[in-house]
Amino acid sequence: MAHDEANPKQERHRCVDRVDDVLRSYMDEPLTPQLYLVATPIGHLADMSLRALAVLARTDVIAVEDTRRSRTLLQHYGISSELITYHDHNGDQMRPKIIAMIKAGKSVALISDAGMPLISDPGYKLVGQVREAGLTVEVVPGASAVMAGLSLSGLPTDRFLFEGFLPPKQQARRRQLAALSSVKASLVFYETVKRVQAVLIDMQSELGDRRAALCRELTKLHQEIIEGSISELIELLETRDLKGELVIVVAPPQEQTISDAQIEDALTQEVAKGATMRDAVAHVVETFEAPKKHVYDLSVQLKKRQRD
Repeated sequence: MAHDEANPKQERHRCVDRVDDVLRSYMDEPLTPQLYLVATPIGHLADMSLRALAVLARTDVIAVEDTRRSRTLLQHYGISSELITYHDHNGDQMRPKIIAMIKAGKSVALISDAGMPLISDPGYKLVGQVREAGLTVEVVPGASAVMAGLSLSGLPTDRFLFEGFLPPKQQARRRQLAALSSVKASLVFYETVKRVQAVLIDMQSELGDRRAALCRELTKLHQEIIEGSISELIELLETRDLKGELVIVVAPPQEQTISDAQIEDALTQEVAKGATMRDAVAHVVETFEAPKKHVYDLSVQLKKRQRD
């Protein structure tokens, strides 16, 4: 005798009922007076964990960066906890007040505008001072633009370094990129659409023409992952304006296939053709996809030997 096939609609209803039961069980648990670090969606409002919803619905106070942005999410889920602002500009004044609230028996949740609190976010000082006051901190993890972008980039994920936003001024930005050029890991950055082309140009100069991915509007309706070499991405942006928030993922440096002696020989040949040492360095970096800082250091050593 054949078994009756499961009714898909009934299965969906059972899932909804189970989710409802789980959420209600969380809602019935008492909330300890402490600081809760709660992840919020980076785009899609449904990317909230049941535990995060339960904490935000029951907590006495929610500390937010921007009440206008956070209210959209909280109103979507019918959450009406008291809101206070906590950000870079008022942190010194707000940290003692938040600690006093917890000592008075209140629970306080900290959320950022999107994603995990403390990631490119000022909350770490609050966590440190809450612990120094002998109070406890709990994390309710969830959505993160860093992890979402890295996962979707198609680049190595076994080792990565999150650098956040690079300096706005070119000289400082190039100096910071040069320091990262030898890091044997995928590099993850946040960036604005207004600066992205200038940042990519500096990346090509200091990191070489590596593989990279521009991750735009993650989890939102117009999510897009643009892959290619850094030079290809620069060329693409010459004819296209991007919108939305960006995560840039850059591949690790390739294992060096050219020796220092070969680099010095290539520099010598370029100078012999009439190029300045600066132009010779640029040519070798582009031709061999070698880290600019390393080639520059070799050029300095080469010039010193030639003078001696």
